[in-house]
Amino acid sequence: MSVASRAPAHIRSLSPYQPGKPIAELSRETGIPEADIVKLASNENPFGMSPRAKVAAAAALEEGARYPDGNAFALKDALAKKYGVDAAQLVIGNGSNDLLEIATQAFLSPGDSTVFAQYSFAVYPLATLARGARCIQVAAKNYGHDLEAMLAAIDASTRIVFIANPNNPTGTFLPGSEIEAFLARVPQDVLVVLDEAYTEFLPAEKRYDAMGWIARFPNLLVSRTLCKAYGLAGLRLGYSVSHPEVADLMNRVRQPFNASIIAQAAGIAALEDSEFLQKVAENNRHGLARLTSAFTELGLSFLPSSGNFVTVRVGDGAKINQALLKQGVIVRPIAGYGLPEWLRVSIGLPDENERFIAALRKALA
Repeated sequence: MSVASRAPAHIRSLSPYQPGKPIAELSRETGIPEADIVKLASNENPFGMSPRAKVAAAAALEEGARYPDGNAFALKDALAKKYGVDAAQLVIGNGSNDLLEIATQAFLSPGDSTVFAQYSFAVYPLATLARGARCIQVAAKNYGHDLEAMLAAIDASTRIVFIANPNNPTGTFLPGSEIEAFLARVPQDVLVVLDEAYTEFLPAEKRYDAMGWIARFPNLLVSRTLCKAYGLAGLRLGYSVSHPEVADLMNRVRQPFNASIIAQAAGIAALEDSEFLQKVAENNRHGLARLTSAFTELGLSFLPSSGNFVTVRVGDGAKINQALLKQGVIVRPIAGYGLPEWLRVSIGLPDENERFIAALRKALA
């Protein structure tokens, strides 16, 4: 009997998370120079980091031999002031993925369950199964969350409900009023994780104050990231806001130095760079309109998106994806989500979007 065979069965049954293909990997496979490859697969910020964040990150390198502040005091202070919350409500993560893992570690035991929607983020089942807990996946409604069905799916074993808004990979959106009504009906001993990784891309008319609900719903945890709109994907930085008792439990199991000294410094600077954030949102709005217009011209159906990506139906997703890769364009096939006819495409810079559209026309032909 091998060492691996002694691992718990729920660990051996896991399939690893599959990230978007790196530019360097495609370059090695095809011989296409990295500079000639367009990557629209991982919902990254096409502008990169904000200028302020770059300066702060570079300065932080001077202290690279020191451990970071394990409590992230300065970053928490910046977040607390920006959102009007108490530092005791905050948990800092190595990206928002880390926060999802920490929540399951703090609140799940073998035999417990989580509830989430079909076509929602792959980390929800991965984090659940890694704790020996059970997944209750609820059928999607128009490729998004069916809150009534999710409420009905909660049983005595349920400890966490995951809601992504906007949702990844479909881009669907739930009005704040619907989520608020849902929270009022969820049992108070069930943690609701509201994953808002793409909230910065929402137009003003779609925004709602989820953090303001926590006083009324102490079982609510709002998770956000600085990896998307703020451009810190390579540094990995996220945060959650919840009732202090929830945050305290999560901080007990959180790794002590899970946010590097460079990420913390860049995060503080990025939060202050509202001009950069506005530029990112404007580019996203125009880029999304350009891509969906092209899809309409090509006779392709797509899902209305509230994120920095759009999901389009192309027929044979694997075949079209391979045709795009041969042209040096990386997008995200989502057959693993049960959507083999679809591709998820991140919004890039104008020239990147045009490069993708041209490659897609050729692939479809």
